Amino acid sequence: MRSIWKGSIGFGLVNIPVKLYSAVQSSSIDLDMLDSRDHARIRYKRVNETSHKEVPYDKIVKGYKIEDDYIIVEERDFEDAAPEKSKVVEIENFIDIADVNPIFYETSYYAEPDKKDNKAYALLIQALTKSKKAGLGRFVLRNTESLCIIHPLKNVLVITRIRFAQEIRSTDDLDIARSVTLSKKEMDVGLALIGQYAEDFDISGYKDEYNDELLKIIKDKAKGKRPTIKKLKPQKTTGSDLYEQLMSSLKTKKEA
Repeated sequence: MRSIWKGSIGFGLVNIPVKLYSAVQSSSIDLDMLDSRDHARIRYKRVNETSHKEVPYDKIVKGYKIEDDYIIVEERDFEDAAPEKSKVVEIENFIDIADVNPIFYETSYYAEPDKKDNKAYALLIQALTKSKKAGLGRFVLRNTESLCIIHPLKNVLVITRIRFAQEIRSTDDLDIARSVTLSKKEMDVGLALIGQYAEDFDISGYKDEYNDELLKIIKDKAKGKRPTIKKLKPQKTTGSDLYEQLMSSLKTKKEA
């Protein structure tokens, strides 16, 4: 793997030099865009809107528009904006990871220490594991400041970027009732149904089946075949009584 960031994790006066590696990869099928007439690939060009000529990548700069003029922002400007955050993931406090709503999560990175036997790295992993806490910090990656959660995964520190509060849209505009009255028996059966389906989380049991099926169709088409696909119809609920639907669900699960 190729590292995407090099710096350190800091907490208190302890400094742990690390490299970051992407911890995730796409499972979707890589499809190219083609011209339907001759199946030639579609290419995108960086074009000067005045001359309409293609611009070499090394001639492209970034700018911020103020009134009618652009102010060119150089690489040094990004670093000068937060020199310490460009090189250090500074842990500002420790939190319960369960307190972080999943809506805030973005993507994760593995943090590799500068040497295998780094005691500070091992200490942070073991201390986080025993305390059941996670670090909350911030750092700059690709010229963007990010909040992050620092948490252990077995013997590896993981840095998971999370969104800032202002990036989450308000729910006020959604047309949802603020309160709905439920009877005790409806709630009791609803909880029983959840309990019946409850299991320990094991991600290994879940696969990206859609892309597997799509790849199978593509390979069949390459052989001149077209698979027979079952047409699924949305299942209709029997009756409109919530309690009866819940009871039927419980019975169905037991029979299965």
